[in-house]
Amino acid sequence: MSQDLTEKVTSTKRIYDGRIINLRLDTIVLPNGKMSQREIVEHKGAIAVVPMLDRDTVILVRQYRSPTGGTLLEIPAGSLEVDEDIDVCAHRELAEEIKYKAGHLDKLFSMYVAPGYSTEIIHVYVAYNLEPTSGETDEDEFLDLVTMPFAEAIHKIHTGEIQDAKSISGLLQVERLLPNLEF
Repeated sequence: MSQDLTEKVTSTKRIYDGRIINLRLDTIVLPNGKMSQREIVEHKGAIAVVPMLDRDTVILVRQYRSPTGGTLLEIPAGSLEVDEDIDVCAHRELAEEIKYKAGHLDKLFSMYVAPGYSTEIIHVYVAYNLEPTSGETDEDEFLDLVTMPFAEAIHKIHTGEIQDAKSISGLLQVERLLPNLEF
């Protein structure tokens, strides 16, 4: 028989409200009755897409990420707008970041990024049967498109050249599903 692991929030203090994240401090009652606090980063959620040009070719983006102090190689991704449908967001981000629209867009999974302190959930997709389209990159977003063999992207995971969690999990899931995708 498993124990009740639920923590009960007794009060919440707003610390910061920003454009991308909010921060709150929750006072909680632990399952054993003791009091504690949780620092919670609130995020509206995001999507990420593994865009396959064909069975052997993936499009990635390279961009500078201030928190890491460096440039990362990633699958295209972006935050949800308020009340935006996740499929609509996935199509929008593909157009904005890589200038393609998907003939097929399949949701692979949803994942919490850091459930110990963040509410952010990323919905990960695979896109294929891509066609060129127009789209405007966000004005504060600078990225390079990197088209490469899919096998090379998987190799870059194993060598540590791809370090972004959403990209690693999305690419590895597509590797597993690739034989069943209909291009």
